Amino acid sequence: MNLFRLAGDITHLLSIVVLFRKIRTTKSCAGISLKTQELYGLVFLTRYIDLVIKYHSLYNTLGKLIFIGTSLATVWHMRYHKVVKQTYNKDQDTFRHYYLILFCFGLALLIPRSFTVIEVLWAFSIYLEAVAILPQLVLLQRSRNIDNLTGNYVFLLGAYRVLYLLNWIYRFFTELHRVLWIPWVSGLVQTALYADFFYYYIKSWKKHEELKLPA
Repeated sequence: MNLFRLAGDITHLLSIVVLFRKIRTTKSCAGISLKTQELYGLVFLTRYIDLVIKYHSLYNTLGKLIFIGTSLATVWHMRYHKVVKQTYNKDQDTFRHYYLILFCFGLALLIPRSFTVIEVLWAFSIYLEAVAILPQLVLLQRSRNIDNLTGNYVFLLGAYRVLYLLNWIYRFFTELHRVLWIPWVSGLVQTALYADFFYYYIKSWKKHEELKLPA
């Protein structure tokens, strides 16, 4: 544990709080990609499967349960809540996310840390998280006008990833002294995907304008 990881975990949790606030207070999931939420649900289920075989700490266990529970709850609200599901932008959320699943699973079979079930699933979750935001970013480009809660949610998700990259760099110099290729490269890819969004988010914030992404 270090300051960057703690800040990253808090930022990640804040992104979930913002998303739930949007869904619960407005009874709307407009602008939110169900495809991305399903991918995140799969990420957490496969990454944290070790919950059933290994205990690390109370902080670690609670964090994993929170991320699994909230991701599944978000998917449930968007699919089955009688009011929320009516606001879902199904016609615009058309990214074929199953291609991402197949690609990342194939990559995990080829390049895991070791060839065990737990490690292959862990590698799969890392690869999938790197690209899970793609359906959300495509949906935001198509919808053009983005409400504040949705914009803040995506920004916090991106900020969490940046902080985790700093966490790995810090650990490299203070603890590990070795390069962890899978999380490092995946983290760089994921952060790069947010670059365009960060630019327009900060630009709109500085000018006090409504957030819009170019088509």
